[in-house]
Amino acid sequence: MNPPKEFSFAARLIGWQKSQGRHDLPWQGTGDAYRIWLSEIMLQQTQVATVIPYFRRFLAEFPTVTALAQAPLNAVLERWAGLGYYARARHLHRCAQQVAAAYGGHFPETPAELAALPGIGRSTAAAIAVFAFGTRAAILDGNVKRVLARYFGIEGFPGSAPVERRLWALAESLLPDADLEAYTQGLMDLGATVCRRSRPVCENCPVRPECVAFRKGRQVDLPTPRPRKALPERKTAMLLLMDEHTLLLERRPASGIWGGLLSLPEADWDAADQAADALAASHGCRILARALLPEVRHAFTHFRLNIRILSCRVERFHGERAASEECKDFSGRLHQIWLPRADVAKAALPAPVRRALAAVVAEDS
Repeated sequence: MNPPKEFSFAARLIGWQKSQGRHDLPWQGTGDAYRIWLSEIMLQQTQVATVIPYFRRFLAEFPTVTALAQAPLNAVLERWAGLGYYARARHLHRCAQQVAAAYGGHFPETPAELAALPGIGRSTAAAIAVFAFGTRAAILDGNVKRVLARYFGIEGFPGSAPVERRLWALAESLLPDADLEAYTQGLMDLGATVCRRSRPVCENCPVRPECVAFRKGRQVDLPTPRPRKALPERKTAMLLLMDEHTLLLERRPASGIWGGLLSLPEADWDAADQAADALAASHGCRILARALLPEVRHAFTHFRLNIRILSCRVERFHGERAASEECKDFSGRLHQIWLPRADVAKAALPAPVRRALAAVVAEDS
């Protein structure tokens, strides 16, 4: 379905954004490509209210793309801790390094050049180009896919290639010739605050009269959900060695699941006790008591992980066999460190490990 000729989707959306949209977000109105890029990456799969305090703390620590490029990855991951999807932080760091090295610390201006940088896809590149450089480019993030699928009554999962191609064509056909920033922000605002995934506020929608989903009462049906399939199950054991003041963590390899984060040492599901004995011996520790914590389940995109955590109270001997207190680098090898319990809250940890350790630390305090 196409809107009638006398109707302008873009004009209504621009007018609505200027009067009803969001205008006080900390990255708006700056024209600063670094701030805009940082906000766009943080906002991927994360709500605005969650992002704002992280954005401000991140800028305080890394005020320029060059400062970010020069920072060690572990410092970036620590500032990212709690936002989740840590691959974004690793790509962010690599992108900053590339911008600093290849572009002298200035972001390129075209969507094609931006999309070639680590962690920047087609829609994110377009958003940066619009807000930082005034480029005429279409965005198509998850919110916009939902708006267009409902407005045009498009069937099929938006993540499938044929449906996504159709949505991109529509997104480009709707672009206005002027007020690109208000139009693009309006799409984002409409999807985030009105045309929400659940309980859309259709009475506040500026394009409601022409919306197929609204006219047919199909807001719940559209967009078509992702086809469901059973996720495979995996399992692992994790070892928590701790004394009165510290606990043992290891730095995961830079690539792969939870890449670059601190986590608990792992062991085979059915060999946790033997692995704990060997790990304690390698650090010059004596195990005083051990207990299994409640099993943890964590869902990834392609599988579910069951985690069995063996908690061991240890006595550490600070002789030649004791472990170093610091992690030296990110070469891909596993580096084990004794972290003060007080630092657990700010450490860059996988979400299920963070929750488990927080419970243990709270119980002991």
